[in-house]
This record gives sequence, structure tokens and C-alpha cells, in this order.
Amino acid sequence: MQFASDNAGPAHPAILEAIAKANDGHQRAYGSESAMDRVRARIREIFEAPQAEVHLVATGTAANALILGCMAKPWDAVFCSEHAHIEHDEGNAPEFYTGGAKLSLVPAPDGRITAAELDRVIGPVGARSFHNAQPGPISITQVTETGSVYALDQICAIGDLARARGQRLHMDGARFANAVAALGCSPADMTWRAGVDALSFGGTKNGCLGVEAAIFFDPALAADFALRRKRGGHLFSKHRFLSAQMEAYLAGDLWRDLARRANAACTKLVAGLLAHPEAEILHPAEANLVFVSLPRATLRRLIEAGADFYVMDGDPMTGDPAERLTARMVCDWSLGEERVARFLSLLG
Repeated sequence: MQFASDNAGPAHPAILEAIAKANDGHQRAYGSESAMDRVRARIREIFEAPQAEVHLVATGTAANALILGCMAKPWDAVFCSEHAHIEHDEGNAPEFYTGGAKLSLVPAPDGRITAAELDRVIGPVGARSFHNAQPGPISITQVTETGSVYALDQICAIGDLARARGQRLHMDGARFANAVAALGCSPADMTWRAGVDALSFGGTKNGCLGVEAAIFFDPALAADFALRRKRGGHLFSKHRFLSAQMEAYLAGDLWRDLARRANAACTKLVAGLLAHPEAEILHPAEANLVFVSLPRATLRRLIEAGADFYVMDGDPMTGDPAERLTARMVCDWSLGEERVARFLSLLG
């Protein structure tokens, strides 16, 4: 009953098999292996973007920070949700790789920033002087950190605002596959057709051992990505093991299938939580993660029975049993509905 994180789940057997196969013999290094050519072609096909620039790294932090490094100047502000991973969970890597660009937070009660609120935070065109951080790229997360999913029209509205202001739009897609599965849309419709200029396309949370793709729909933005990746220490010499993972992940739409499994498990989990009189769902749970408020005594009982999840705002083991705490529960591809059912049976 592991709900702590989709990072904690196993890699899919097809991914491990691909890594073992890639280990046979010698291949060219640093991304010049033939598998990378196939990965690039496949991503261009999936996204209907024949000119897209594609690079691989091992972590989501590297993908986000290096992309933003290509999009932002040191004196820019990068606009993101108050809940954004680049704000709370990346150790100032975006600031480091942009040379000091400032993260500017946009209120987003359910995890999604709106075009109207973004417009308010950025301020009138031309209002910022040389004393201020300049309007730089906008970054949104899909699926958001609170478990909500941007609808296509919401992304389009932000994309339209970015274009009107001459700013760029980045999407942190650590759970991109889960969002595609939730919306039933095409990857193109959720990215470049909606105004997204660059995407961090996640694999690690969805069955890979450790690989993410930095996809630039405007190739001009990627002009110095290779240099930044090398300088930042994120270029693998045995790059074939990244390519092997991504190629297997994309083969036969495995990436979509694994996301559907995770989302289905979460749908069952949310339904069970909603049926429980003590549970309160705090944010829209539209993909594979949910935030739920429960009494400390209930959370402690679940933990003692073997359940694993994050408690966000207190120690579940000590304190007032009636005090309500917030738990984050995440479903990965391997969880399965049977384990969810077992967890819900313990919940009572």
C-alpha cells in the first residue's frame, strides 16, 4: 500500500529489459548512438512536431532548470504557481542555471494559475523599469503539484497571453502522460498548439528508471542547450542508457498505458475517500495524486497497518488524535486496484 510517491514505484520490466539490451557491446557515446536518433524521430512523431529539438537528461530538475536557462536572461522574472516544483523542490536550480533569474509566484489555490491572475502579477506592459526584474518565461506544471489538470482552453489562454507579451511558455511535464490520459487529448494539442514553447517530458515518475526529455518546439530556443547540459554536468557519456529507456517508454504507447493504470488506481482511491465520512478532498484530484484531510488517529491507524504516504503538516504518530492533518497520496503504474481496495478496507 505504497502511496508516498510515484518516484518510489518500480521501473517497468520493458524499461529494464531495454537497458540490459543496450548494455550489449560498444556504442557511440554522448548522445550520438543510433537509439537517440530513433527517440528524436519518435518524439517528433508523437508531438506532430517535425522540427522539434529533443535532448535527454536523467532528472526532472535538470530538464526544468536547463530549459529555463535557455529561455530566461539573468535579469528576468520566471512566473510560476505558488505551488510550483521549481519553487519548492529544486534547490534553487532554476535560479542557478538561469544565472540568477528571479522566480515570481502567482497565486493558484487549486494549483492552476489563470491567465487573468498571471496578467495581474506581471503588470502592465512596459511598467517595469531597469530597477525591476523583467518579464521572462512563464512556467506551468501539468499535472499540477496539487493533482489538478489544466484544461486545454486554460493552457491556450496562458499561451495567448505569453505571445501577446512577447514571453515564452514552459511546461513542467513530470506527469505529462497522466495529464494526456486524463484529458484524452493529443500531446500536440496540450503543448505547441496551445502556445507551449518547451516541455519537460517526464519518464521517471511513470515507469522509467531515470530519464526525462527536454523538448523545444521552437528550435531556436535550444541553440545553447547542449552547451548548458555539458557545463552543468548533465551530459551522460553512456547516453545510450537514457535513450534505451526513452525508446522503450515510447514503444507501443507504453507511456500512455502506464499513465492510464496510475490514473485508474487514483480514481478508485478518490471514490473510496469521498465515501468516507471523515475524509475531505482538498484539491481537484484529476490524475494520479490526491490531497486528503483526515484525523490524526485515522492516519496513524493506516500507517500502523502498513500504508505509506506523506503527511504534509504534522507528525501523524504523536499529538491530538482528533486534529486533522493533510496527507498526499500518489498512485503509480504498478499499484493496481487490488492494493487500493485493500487500503480502503483498512480505512473502514
